[in-house]
Amino acid sequence: MSWLEWIQGFAGASTIEWVATVAGFLSVFLLINRSRWSFVFGFVQVSIYSWIFFDVKLYSDMGLHIIYIGFQLYGWYVWSNNQNQQGKISPVQGSLTEYSCWAGIAIASAGLLGYVMSSYTDASFPYVDAFTTCASLIAQWLLTHRKLFNWAVWIIVDIVAISLYWQKGLYPTSALYFSFLIMACVGQYTWIKEFRRHNSEKHSTHLDNALG
Repeated sequence: MSWLEWIQGFAGASTIEWVATVAGFLSVFLLINRSRWSFVFGFVQVSIYSWIFFDVKLYSDMGLHIIYIGFQLYGWYVWSNNQNQQGKISPVQGSLTEYSCWAGIAIASAGLLGYVMSSYTDASFPYVDAFTTCASLIAQWLLTHRKLFNWAVWIIVDIVAISLYWQKGLYPTSALYFSFLIMACVGQYTWIKEFRRHNSEKHSTHLDNALG
C-alpha cells in the first residue's frame, strides 16, 4: 500500500469511526490514570464499534463490543466502590496460577470460537478475530478487577488487532490500536509503579503502628 492510499484511507473514514476512535483514546488515557470516568468514554466507544464491526463482517469483534457495553457499566460500579479519596483505584497483583489459567482459557476459547465462525459464518480472519475477542474479554475482566498485569494481555491483543484492522481497511482504528499499544506499555509501567508505591506506604504504616 502506498502512502497516498494510506492517507486516502484516513481521509475517507466515516465520522462515526473517528468519534469512536477519539472516545477510545480518552478511555484508555483515563484507565492509565486509574479513573472510573474511563468507563463513560468506553461506553461510547464500544457502542459505536458494535455497529462498525458488524458492517465489515468482523462478527466476533461485534459480539465482543456488545459484551463490552455491559463491562463498562460493571466497571463503573466496581471502580466506584474501590476508589480512594483522590477518586482513583489501587492495583492488585494477582497470582501466577491465576494468569496461567486465563492464558489457557484464552487459547482454548479462541480455537472453539474460530472454528464456529469459520464453519457457520462468512467472517473475515475467523481465528485471528476470535483470538482478539477472547483475549480482550479476559483482559477486560482483569482490568475491571484491577489486576496488575491486565496491561500485558492488552499489549498482546493490540499487536494482533493492529494487523487485523489494517487488512480490513479500518485505518483510523488501526492507528487507535497502535496508540493503545503504546498506552498499554505506559499503563503497565504506571500501574507497577503505583502498586509498589502503595505497598511501600502500607508497609510503612504497619511498621509505624507496630512501633507505636
